[in-house]
Amino acid sequence: MATIRRARVRRSEPTRRIPLRWGTYESRYLGGLLYLAAGTVILISTNTYTIGFLLLGTLAHCFGWAILPATGARRLWAFWPSLLAIWLMLTGPQILFVMTATLLGWLLVRERPLRTYVVLLFPIASGVIMAYSFHSNHYEPLAFGIESAVVVGSAWLARAVR
Repeated sequence: MATIRRARVRRSEPTRRIPLRWGTYESRYLGGLLYLAAGTVILISTNTYTIGFLLLGTLAHCFGWAILPATGARRLWAFWPSLLAIWLMLTGPQILFVMTATLLGWLLVRERPLRTYVVLLFPIASGVIMAYSFHSNHYEPLAFGIESAVVVGSAWLARAVR
């Protein structure tokens, strides 16, 4: 009996092919991801007593999109809807479905195939469920954590689709 060996094919990220003008792929990817997450958390934490955090969170979120390894046009297309969505989330957990805009931007910047965009349905459904489940801003941290987990899981699921 002949043994058939399959070569393990390691799939490369499409954005790795982009020639970078500065930095390494890994440092820009990790830095952009950290700035996006930190900017979002800072923005969500803003209230009328900490209005300075609105500016700080906005700058961090914008900087995160700016340094991600991608073409400039894709980053610009992702940046505006994501920032608008994060600002809208300041109104409370009833509008968390807008985090879908951030996932949409992520899929666009990471150059995911069109068939992976079906994962956008998960954060929309999760946001609608949470809008009916959480009626007070008191539950916003819990609702934001759940919606964030759904968005991150959807991004990983989109990456797994070939």
